[in-house]
Amino acid sequence: MTDGKPNTRQRILEAAGEIFAENGFRRTTIRQISGKAAVNVAAINYYFQSKDNLYLETLRCWKDIAFEKYPRELGTSGDDPPEKRLEGFIRSFVFRILDTGIESRFGRLMAREFAEPTAALDVIVEEMARPMFHLVSSIVGRIIGKDPANDTVLYCCASIVGQCLYFLYARPVLSRLIGDNRVSSMNMEDIAGHICRFSLAALSAIKEDREGASS
Repeated sequence: MTDGKPNTRQRILEAAGEIFAENGFRRTTIRQISGKAAVNVAAINYYFQSKDNLYLETLRCWKDIAFEKYPRELGTSGDDPPEKRLEGFIRSFVFRILDTGIESRFGRLMAREFAEPTAALDVIVEEMARPMFHLVSSIVGRIIGKDPANDTVLYCCASIVGQCLYFLYARPVLSRLIGDNRVSSMNMEDIAGHICRFSLAALSAIKEDREGASS
């Protein structure tokens, strides 16, 4: 960037993020993106070579933007108690996918990808999902005193992540169940706080059951 305006490559990524998030990979065309970015198709081919590669680079770009604002553990570190680290993980996750600013675009892109998987899914799993899975499973394993590869840890991690994703994926259903105004009044802090309390209480109960069974 030179004059404060996005350069050509960045304009393409911004336009692609918006259109891919709205339409999904298969229903998006290069011409739609070129028109939104105010560039010609040749420019997209020059910078990205193909639609597949543009899509993957778009996911990477918006992932970096989201994670820059909301790092994986949101200010906690490996020296903190695992309970505090889990709270940081949950808050970061919830804020990243529910933020109403541009950071939410990554969550919308991922929602599209999970609903309609593309060839990029394997790369996404290795670069984005696997590191997060290893992180949360190591934290949960420490809390309940089990190896991170244990099935109970896997189930706990799936339950925690599932709670977070529910508020992203189920919004249309929730709006019909309890009303759009009530759903709109739910803020990210309250949602994250509830998931933290619920998850830590459940993990504490699981740990107590394990300790009781071994005594």
